[in-house]
Amino acid sequence: MSLALESCPALVLNADFRPLSYYPLSLWPWQEAVKAVVSDRVNVVSVYNRFIRSPSSVIALPSVISLKEYIPSKRRPAFTRFNVFLRDRFTCQYCGQSLPTHDLTFDHVIPRSKGGHTTWENVVTACSPCNLVKGSRLPREAKMFPLVRPVAPTNFQLQDHGRAFPPNYLHESWRDFLYWDTELDPV
Repeated sequence: MSLALESCPALVLNADFRPLSYYPLSLWPWQEAVKAVVSDRVNVVSVYNRFIRSPSSVIALPSVISLKEYIPSKRRPAFTRFNVFLRDRFTCQYCGQSLPTHDLTFDHVIPRSKGGHTTWENVVTACSPCNLVKGSRLPREAKMFPLVRPVAPTNFQLQDHGRAFPPNYLHESWRDFLYWDTELDPV
């Protein structure tokens, strides 16, 4: 049985053969991977048992590609809601419950109404019930303290936390480049 082309993304590795990102996993749709191969921007590391045909050529569909030029990671990760959730491992920092992203909020440990700022050191992941209970009170007033002191993460820490959340689908050819303790889906 042949895979649908939409089910054939390419894992994108940096020039050092590490994924550009673990969470979300650095994948390109098959069209982008083929364009990068044709324009000679990437090396093909592994292929699917599928081919793309044009009137003048046949290309094996890449399953793993590596960039020809190394892209250094940013010095500091961007402060975003998602990165706060990833830093905190998608876990409420007040009750410890792990939740899907759409059920999480972020909370200012020192509320903005009391002079708190929106920074890595003052924002934590919170479930809606805990965020409502804490409200605009200080931790000592609410008797609610973060489980882990919030700090600015490094890119490495966010990538490491991302490894704890493997995607639903991992192709067999990606095994040598990803480091999750999970079984890979057979293809």
